Amino acid sequence: MATTSEEDTSEWGVRFAMVSDTGTERSDNEDACGSYIESPSHVLVAVADGVSGEQGGEIASRTAVDVTMRAYKESSASWGALKRLYRAAQQANIEIHDRAMVVTELRGMSTTLTAVVVEGGLAYAAHVGDSRLYLIRGDTIVQKTKDHTVAGGRRRLRLLSAERARAHPDRSVLTRSVGRELIAAVDRITFPLAGGDTLLICSDGLYNVLDDEELRETVFGKDASQACHDLIATANARRTGDNLTVAIVHVSGPPAEAPAPGLLGMLSRLVGR
Repeated sequence: MATTSEEDTSEWGVRFAMVSDTGTERSDNEDACGSYIESPSHVLVAVADGVSGEQGGEIASRTAVDVTMRAYKESSASWGALKRLYRAAQQANIEIHDRAMVVTELRGMSTTLTAVVVEGGLAYAAHVGDSRLYLIRGDTIVQKTKDHTVAGGRRRLRLLSAERARAHPDRSVLTRSVGRELIAAVDRITFPLAGGDTLLICSDGLYNVLDDEELRETVFGKDASQACHDLIATANARRTGDNLTVAIVHVSGPPAEAPAPGLLGMLSRLVGR
């Protein structure tokens, strides 16, 4: 069963949608997603994937999303988006960890969490685990998050190629997750946005079935809701063995500036990607 949420904030140049689906081989959905609109120029979207095989994966992912939204909403705007998001993710971690310590049946529960705030021309992300955030700009797609997995770590050390990492038996073995420890190691990410950019946030059930270029091609030229449904339908057609969740954020506004020549331009491109 799929659940869909879409908001139209076209007056300030952002449209987003999200879909979560059980997939073709599971009866329960341990993924979760959610959104919060603070103002016409400020939106938060999050995706979480409960650790498969652990008690309470579904509870952990739902808690991570709900607490992140609540804590962000209740935090002071004077902190700035990135600090608010980081504190919200840590609050989610604490609540999941504390509940697992108290309820015997939930011992060991944890989840991934990738939460993204779009505010004006900037994106801010808090990330733990192996759900992913991509930036699609024109004919390029760039993964902005690191996979906190055994295989992902070996790939960053150049011990595995991208192709071998995709098929590695430890590709889904997490080295970090929300709720596992009292304090989570949360990656904080900031990068600029431009008109025409698309952000894609998804769980591993999607990107383990569709490679990066297929993700980009499926999204291209479609509104956020249609892109989400087409991604889920394509993955399910391939008989994915996992739950699937995807959020798409389309950004309209000024186009990306042409990079400056030389070293300055190279640095600008690296920051932008």
